[in-house]
Amino acid sequence: MKNSQRLFAALVLAAAGAGAHAAGDGTVLFAGKPAPSWNAAIGAFEASPSGAVGLGMGEVAGKQGALTLQWEDAWSTALRFEGGVPLDLRPYAAGGTLEFDFNALDLAQGGVYFSMRCGPECYRKVNYVMPAKALQGKGWQHLSFPMSCFVRAGDDFSKVALPFSVEGTGSGQVALADIRFVKGGTPNAACPDYRTEAVTPDTLNHAWALGWWLPRHQQKLEEIRRLRAAGKKPKIVFIGDSITEGWEKSGQPVWQRYYAQHDAVALGFGGDHTENVLWRLQHGEVDGLAPKVAVLMIGTNNTGDRNDDPEATAAGVKAIIGELRRRLPHTKVLLLAVFPREEQPTAFLRRLNEQVNAIISGYADGRHVFFANINASLLNADGTLSRDIMPDMLHPQEKGYEIWARSMDPVLQKLLKE
Repeated sequence: MKNSQRLFAALVLAAAGAGAHAAGDGTVLFAGKPAPSWNAAIGAFEASPSGAVGLGMGEVAGKQGALTLQWEDAWSTALRFEGGVPLDLRPYAAGGTLEFDFNALDLAQGGVYFSMRCGPECYRKVNYVMPAKALQGKGWQHLSFPMSCFVRAGDDFSKVALPFSVEGTGSGQVALADIRFVKGGTPNAACPDYRTEAVTPDTLNHAWALGWWLPRHQQKLEEIRRLRAAGKKPKIVFIGDSITEGWEKSGQPVWQRYYAQHDAVALGFGGDHTENVLWRLQHGEVDGLAPKVAVLMIGTNNTGDRNDDPEATAAGVKAIIGELRRRLPHTKVLLLAVFPREEQPTAFLRRLNEQVNAIISGYADGRHVFFANINASLLNADGTLSRDIMPDMLHPQEKGYEIWARSMDPVLQKLLKE
């Protein structure tokens, strides 16, 4: 999506002074105005050409000095606190809370996330899409998140330059007030455990997926039912995220040449993490099938969306392999390395994916599970990724799918013949 410069009431709200101030057993970030030296500002904004975003401060539903974030047709936007002296949040890491008052004014077509950054490569986000929708129209609510929602083992929270953001997607309007960190607070809001989220089956609960994800699951069940009714027996099943879903889009011409003859099925869902694939498998997407090969590639949304630790993403991949082995005991699993993303080999998300690949390569046993890394064929000689292959540095276009099919074909053909 293209960036839009049209704003509802674009403001940067600032307060002069030395820094966020302590109050009793906590640190106040916003109380009617930003803490001294901090700004409340609109961060990154990606939207359709008609998209818009605005930030205001004033009375909302009887509460004075509230911040209001409003957005339309946005892939992503954020109200974030920035510019102040970095906060030392270590005193809150173990038993503290992040607390604020929240009013879901309009989230019928949107969703929100709460996040903070503890460093250039430390991004921690809580998906609050479904709980926030449930709060729409219920007025002001006091939310208290345990800091464990944002802090992982090994994180350095000694100099946090972006201590709080509310991110929006779709279209919506929310208000916030009295944002602070509290020592020994009492949490009343929950979040998934980052150590187990990737292996806990769940639907995809991003705001932009709610209208199509479950219907697509039903469509895939019906597609498989029709294949079986027609007496067709798919020899290959592809399982993954939007990169796999792309076989039905820009990769369709390549699919017709390589896989249509095998009555292959593409079970790719845009945005899927490992836990979403697990949910789909446990809800029938391969039931009744007996393909010779299941091609699996998953994990880039674990790393890109949540910055999951490589070990967590790899555990999710391992759980999927286990699920496939239980449901398709006679099928060989061809596990692919997670494709490269971002232009430079030194980029953070590229390195995260490579760390995942180093772990999952060990899951191959040469009998039921086989590993193939075709990533070098997608890259330039210097390790950079070309827009001719992946225009957005993530999703292949037709040329990329041709390289995928051609590079994978030797190992796939061998497995099909065994």
